[in-house]
Amino acid sequence: MSVNTTLYQENLLVETSWEVCNQLGGIYTVIRSKLPATKKKWGENYCLLGPIMSDSLDVEFEPSDNYNSSIGETVMAMRDMGYEVLYGTWLVSGRPKVVLLNPDNVFNRLDSIKNRHHDNYNVPAGKDDSLYDVAMQWCDLVFTFFKILSEKEKTKKVIFHGHEWMVCPAILDCAHNNLNVKTVFTTHATRLGRVLAVNMPGFYDRLNEIDDEAESRKYGLPGIHKLEKEGARAADVFTTVSQITAEECTALLGTKPHQVTPNGLNIERFNSHYTVHLQHDTYRMKIDDFVVGHFFNSFPFDLNKTLYFFTSGRYEHENKGFDLIIKALAELNQYMIKEKIDMTIVMFFITKADVYSINPDVLHSKALLEEIHKTCGAIERDVASNLFIEAASSTDDYVLPNLNNFVSDYWKLRYRRALHSWKTDRWPYIVTHNLVNDIDDPILNDLRKHKLFNSPIDKVKVVYHPEFISATNPLFGLEYSEFVRGCDLGVFPSYYEPWGYTPLECIARGVPAITSDLSGFGSYTADISDDPDNTGVFLLKRQGRPEHDAVVDLAKMMLHYSKTSQNHRSIQRNRLEEFSQNYDWSKLSYAYDIAFSK
Repeated sequence: MSVNTTLYQENLLVETSWEVCNQLGGIYTVIRSKLPATKKKWGENYCLLGPIMSDSLDVEFEPSDNYNSSIGETVMAMRDMGYEVLYGTWLVSGRPKVVLLNPDNVFNRLDSIKNRHHDNYNVPAGKDDSLYDVAMQWCDLVFTFFKILSEKEKTKKVIFHGHEWMVCPAILDCAHNNLNVKTVFTTHATRLGRVLAVNMPGFYDRLNEIDDEAESRKYGLPGIHKLEKEGARAADVFTTVSQITAEECTALLGTKPHQVTPNGLNIERFNSHYTVHLQHDTYRMKIDDFVVGHFFNSFPFDLNKTLYFFTSGRYEHENKGFDLIIKALAELNQYMIKEKIDMTIVMFFITKADVYSINPDVLHSKALLEEIHKTCGAIERDVASNLFIEAASSTDDYVLPNLNNFVSDYWKLRYRRALHSWKTDRWPYIVTHNLVNDIDDPILNDLRKHKLFNSPIDKVKVVYHPEFISATNPLFGLEYSEFVRGCDLGVFPSYYEPWGYTPLECIARGVPAITSDLSGFGSYTADISDDPDNTGVFLLKRQGRPEHDAVVDLAKMMLHYSKTSQNHRSIQRNRLEEFSQNYDWSKLSYAYDIAFSK
């Protein structure tokens, strides 16, 4: 379907989400990364609508005093009604107009709001979770906003584009009251599907036999599920982010999406402009420092023959495929030992679990290594100074002297003491932090079960880092984006992943990635290219297959990658930056334009 460019002149697009100016999860990334491409096409006919929730509003929001528009008039009208409404600019790329509404303003009407939705749409009047009530309150204000806007706007049609179940109460009210507003509802994953994927073995194989109403009651989500189900039905156009999620929506919500709208990125933000290798080498050296501190006090290995693999994301053990990765690592370890492959793999698990603190032994080892580094620097300066004096005073003997004689006894003793304090007989820790629940932690238990203990004979080493990486992290001293650039391969064999930004962010940074055909990103990539050696995106087939087969295939993928040459990996990094252009919003936002045209 083609899109007439008059779409952008004749309509007023109001994109509405709980995560506008409110960073909670992936929808924030979707909206924020899409802004430059959207704003370029829609210009002043585009505005965002969100809640007043974030503590960082002062940093990313700038108020406006220009109310000379239908949106500005709507803001003023709502303020006259006693509501707190912020209107201004979101200080991100694209700098769009934004309106923020305070859900607390209608707290006293919560019961009547719930009763209205029960009477009109048969939505249970209980409370599903901590977000349910406040979303209902916010949507009451969202409906008021669109009601007034539809009356104030005289020249353009109004499109209400909402993301996720939190906008559904407002979509239902707009339809029920026959507002002169067209609605587009995008779900990025059904709320019920997220829960069932974790709790129901063979979720995808059983999709069409699920009693969605019964399951929503079983897991305490009857209100959210009903809102999402009725919202999908009431919206003028219903979209979702991938074909795999479209099948989920059809089965659980009873409505087939009209359009698939894949997620993209503002790829220009990630491009390193021909310095991809330089950045990889720079940040890899930082990871090298951690690896030396963490492993080399127990036993060394050749860093020039070491590859860094990683996985990251929310701590959803099965959904994110952490369980599959650990089983595949055990297989990979045996393959490499058996084939006597002269390489070491260090696998990082980066996620967020409850912790007390960083393990004191891990910090102590890093501190001792820094002491050794300072001592080596002092010895280096000592030798250089004495060698220079020796050379300057030399007459006709130009033979390099014994450099040991140039090191003072003080530094020799300090060097030996530092090394003695640092070296240990224990194996390196597999987890960097003290966990609140060490006994029941799924990653830790799986690592123990499959005997991935960082023994000297293991070719696969593991580092479980149960906190997200940031520049203030004392173990790495890197931003997460820098850590990714320093790695060699991202591993994301998700079981339930409606889209999947982590592998996309990998390839945008020139880092090859493994994904699965059960992720939206993976299935979309399969449609673009089936040549992983060329693109650097490797697709693991999980759908409809026994887990053991997927484990073996994943292990063989990682084994194959470990055998590639450094030159091949360098070429692949360059190709990835070019291939990632396929996921730029300048191309993918077109799918949303088709939805708006519909």
